[in-house]
Amino acid sequence: MESKNPVWQRNLFVLWACTFVAGIAFSEVGPFLSLFISQIGDFSHQELNFYSGIIYAVSFLVTAFMAPAWGRLAGNRGHRIILFFTAGGMAIVYILTGFVHNVLLLFLARAAIGAFSGYIPNAQALVAAQVPREKSGRILGTLMTGSTSGVLVGPVLGGLLAHIFSIRQTFFITGGLLLLVAVLSVTLVQESVHPDKTKAKSTAGRGGFLKQFQNPRLIMVLLISTMIVQLGNSSIFPIISLYVRQLMHGRGAITVVAGIISALPGISNIMAAPRLGQYGDRHGSGKVLIAGYLFAVIVYFPQGFFASLWILGGLRFLVGISDAALFPTIQTLLTKNSPHSALSDVFAWNQSFQALGSMFGAIWGGAVAGFWGYNAVFISTAVLLLINFVLLWFTEPSLRK
Repeated sequence: MESKNPVWQRNLFVLWACTFVAGIAFSEVGPFLSLFISQIGDFSHQELNFYSGIIYAVSFLVTAFMAPAWGRLAGNRGHRIILFFTAGGMAIVYILTGFVHNVLLLFLARAAIGAFSGYIPNAQALVAAQVPREKSGRILGTLMTGSTSGVLVGPVLGGLLAHIFSIRQTFFITGGLLLLVAVLSVTLVQESVHPDKTKAKSTAGRGGFLKQFQNPRLIMVLLISTMIVQLGNSSIFPIISLYVRQLMHGRGAITVVAGIISALPGISNIMAAPRLGQYGDRHGSGKVLIAGYLFAVIVYFPQGFFASLWILGGLRFLVGISDAALFPTIQTLLTKNSPHSALSDVFAWNQSFQALGSMFGAIWGGAVAGFWGYNAVFISTAVLLLINFVLLWFTEPSLRK
């Protein structure tokens, strides 16, 4: 890293580590949440898929409404204090989740988790406001490998913990990890810019959020793209453990295998994200984005036609490359096309759209799996990504340049 700005270098290092631990915490329980639901009630196949979908989705519905509020608070109070409150709040909720014994309480706990979501986008906004714009693709890509690496480790660690101890004990461990993140964030992170420099003060008077940008249509298209890409990812995540259990015929260390399958995209993502970000800085982020969509469609379609753990694992590994081309590139384009005064707002709204994608994806995946089977989830995801690619191609020609 360059030595001209030690503050952003230090924050990058600290927040990479914190988002790594946060990624572990966020992903530890996800792959076997549906298995936990099956343990606390006697449900039919369709009921289990339905409850898995809505319980996974509710936290993202709440996040979609809370993210702009966290962004405004970060603009007024600073990102560091928001990092502390979001991580600490989620820690308490995860610990309490370990005591629930029915679907309603689990639903409410997941909603409360959504209320405190906001750690990772605030970490990204803090770094984005400090890093030089010409290096934003590589730096944001590097920062995103922190949470991605955590998401990689989380399902495997969570699966092992659930197999060795229990799913309930895993909730307590997750809460402990988030408490550690809260402490590290408030003690080690430095905020070198005044909070109000990353927040637009006069958006209402100038006609609203989008009026801050030179190309508001591009911003809106990118936000919608975040939602659709996340919808595709989230349509798979809530049912992955149930699908693995079906492929394993209900025998063996299901939580461990489900964790490994869930983690595979993270391996390729870690390797690809910084390189693709650097390529985008030099040759154009739009090229990376378009190639990422085409590659995603290519690797999602076959997942719906092969009922094999090995093939599923290999294709999930390739999904990580498409994610490395899509999520960091969208955030880089948002950063490069936003004034510094709007960074808190745009990252908060990006999280809102990502949360909506997670919510719709979870509901969509649970419904499709319940009525047409797990294979149909992968095929429908490929179709949605293809539609998103067509939307980008025809509505924002600048991305082709």
